[in-house]
Amino acid sequence: MAGQLDGKVALVTGGGSGIGRATCLAMAREGAKVAVADVVVEGGQETVRLIQDAGGEATFIKADVSNAAEVEAMVQQAVASYGRVDCAFNNAGIEGPVCSTAEYTEEDFDRVVAIDLTGVWLCMKYEIPVMLEHGGGAIVNTASVAGLVGFQGISAYAASKHGVNGLTKTAALEYAKAGIRVNSVCPGVIETPMVKRAFEKSPAMEEGVATMEPVGRLGQPEEIAQAVVWLCSDAASFVTGHPMTVDGGLVSQ
Repeated sequence: MAGQLDGKVALVTGGGSGIGRATCLAMAREGAKVAVADVVVEGGQETVRLIQDAGGEATFIKADVSNAAEVEAMVQQAVASYGRVDCAFNNAGIEGPVCSTAEYTEEDFDRVVAIDLTGVWLCMKYEIPVMLEHGGGAIVNTASVAGLVGFQGISAYAASKHGVNGLTKTAALEYAKAGIRVNSVCPGVIETPMVKRAFEKSPAMEEGVATMEPVGRLGQPEEIAQAVVWLCSDAASFVTGHPMTVDGGLVSQ
């Protein structure tokens, strides 16, 4: 039986850990050739090794998504490796400090926005022309439940993720007739290295998180990966401009 992404080429940023790695592995299992991008070389190369050990095809690209030249080179390298980009998962991001809005430093705020919001825009800026050249494609951006509602202590992150959903909807409308679908995933609290770092910064946060989730547990990276694979697949051919919550019911409360 053919996989959901059989014969497609996928580009994933932040592919060296967490949701990014889980999605790279899922895409490869579903038949995609995967360009794994990350700023951390060791993590990205390990993801490639895991894919190759499982019989899949992948290559690593080092890229800082907040740097326009590196993003452009990343997309060009993916095309040089596999001829095109059919699916893009713009996932790279950081959490930033946990503190009140007035306590945020300008440097920290700018860094979160540069990676989590501007980075997503830069990725789309260079992915879309490549997809247009090859008749279309599917883009999924990582937003968050913090891109739908507010959370105390993470103002830069929440602002960035709200921005990602705005970018996603706008691009979806602009390229709908050109055959490019653009959606976002809005994960709840997922058991990833980023979330573990946040818990370390604010131990009190960890105690309340599981009870915040109606399902009574944290989500797993693989559960987000399955949503991304579906959004990139032909099964989602009529879905664009959609911020898909994968959050255990968190924002339904």
